[in-house]
Amino acid sequence: MWHGKTCKDLRKKGPKALVVGLYLMTSPSSNMLGLFNQPVLYMAHETGLGIEGAMEGLSACIEVGFCSYDEESETVWVHEMARYQIAPFLKASDLRCKGVQKDYEALHDNPFLGQFFDRYEQSFHLTSRRDFPEIKQAPTKPLPSQEQEQEQEQEQEQEQEQEQKKPTATSAAKLPTCQTQAVIDLYHDILPNLPKVRLHTKDRVKAIRKVWEWVLTSTKPDHARRAETAEQALAWFRSYFERATENDFLMGRTQRGAEHSNWKCDLDFLLTDRGMKHVIEKTQTGDGQ
Repeated sequence: MWHGKTCKDLRKKGPKALVVGLYLMTSPSSNMLGLFNQPVLYMAHETGLGIEGAMEGLSACIEVGFCSYDEESETVWVHEMARYQIAPFLKASDLRCKGVQKDYEALHDNPFLGQFFDRYEQSFHLTSRRDFPEIKQAPTKPLPSQEQEQEQEQEQEQEQEQEQKKPTATSAAKLPTCQTQAVIDLYHDILPNLPKVRLHTKDRVKAIRKVWEWVLTSTKPDHARRAETAEQALAWFRSYFERATENDFLMGRTQRGAEHSNWKCDLDFLLTDRGMKHVIEKTQTGDGQ
């Protein structure tokens, strides 16, 4: 590895690139295929680089072709790791071929499944290719004529008109407007030591709205609604951020967190499913949020 072109390119990018590259080769989440779930938050925490440093190192690894990363599924593919960990090539009779195929089939859905198969099909005699469900191509259909398109538009307009004539259904489904800035203000007030929110990016606003909708449409373990009004939803967020202060890992109060004081949880992580599990499930509470 150290004498290969890719590693030399990583050295040119600086120590952060090397640290992230070595971390991905030895990560607790890694496997022999080099295709695994790897949240940037854990990478930042384990390496001590912090979020910005980990992202900088990861970007450099991607630029030199060491790996690929998908933010949505938090999946990394270290391109040559299977060759390092298994072998450059296996005979068809080698039982490890079946093991590789089995491990490949057990992987979680991610955009690199097809690319991995194409890269190692001949090396490991893989037999069954997987594709990411969201990017599967639909069967080819003939293009609709202009008349057909007009008919479809008319049908859609008629359906929309019929739906609009059902006031009870539409009013019941209407939720209080998401108070994005109020949620951010609560985060700043209750968690002043965490990174400040300076940009209202599309993804960040979308994440706040997603949690807002969940709060207003879901129930607690005792089947009681979490919130029915905007005021109640904001009260839930206040309680949620207060619970976050009780989590030693998120607040950097663990032994490792103290050593790497530059690592901090942020609002973006708290709005993810993983962040909510840390706050709600791993904090000892009695009333069930």
